[in-house]
Amino acid sequence: MAAGYSAISSYSRVEIMHLVQERPRRAIAELVEATGLHPNTVREHLQRLIEAGYVIAETERRTTRGRPRVLYTAATGGAAASSPVAAQRAKDAARRGDLMRRVYPQNSGERLHPDALHQLDALVDDLAAAGFDPLVDEDALTVDLTPCPHSPAADHRGTLCHVHVGLMDAVLAQAGGPLKVDGIAPSCDPAQCVVHLTAQEARSA
Repeated sequence: MAAGYSAISSYSRVEIMHLVQERPRRAIAELVEATGLHPNTVREHLQRLIEAGYVIAETERRTTRGRPRVLYTAATGGAAASSPVAAQRAKDAARRGDLMRRVYPQNSGERLHPDALHQLDALVDDLAAAGFDPLVDEDALTVDLTPCPHSPAADHRGTLCHVHVGLMDAVLAQAGGPLKVDGIAPSCDPAQCVVHLTAQEARSA
């Protein structure tokens, strides 16, 4: 899928995503004030992010009279902020990954735990949908996203990278397993991007 059609291809959606990643349970009015966008535009962007599995919405519980607000939170993959869309996408990606590993057993990635492989399946699926062409090195635990389809927006690189890291971590958490994002390799070329992952050790019972 081309980057132009992804949920985070619009910088306005990236900005909204950044806001709900920084603080959960944001109301429309807060996002309108922070972005300067029209309320209907903010709602449209939020709907795209919800459909992508990046944001979840909940209705405010009020103890006083008045219409309850809808509050928006970044889907982190945890029990308190899990998106059913993201959960289904992770399951679908794992099924496709298992099928590919049966068809091409030489690429089975036997050094990684199946849960970690399923996390990579979900991550690659999500990155491809966002317009990236991810190249995974299972031994080095890196994901090369070069060339970055979002590099023309170099003025907003810090925010873009921060949002992308948060989204990748959420996808990995939603899939369930030991992997999480360790960081992005620094580069003087904004078109280059290599994400480093780390495997958390399983906690003893």
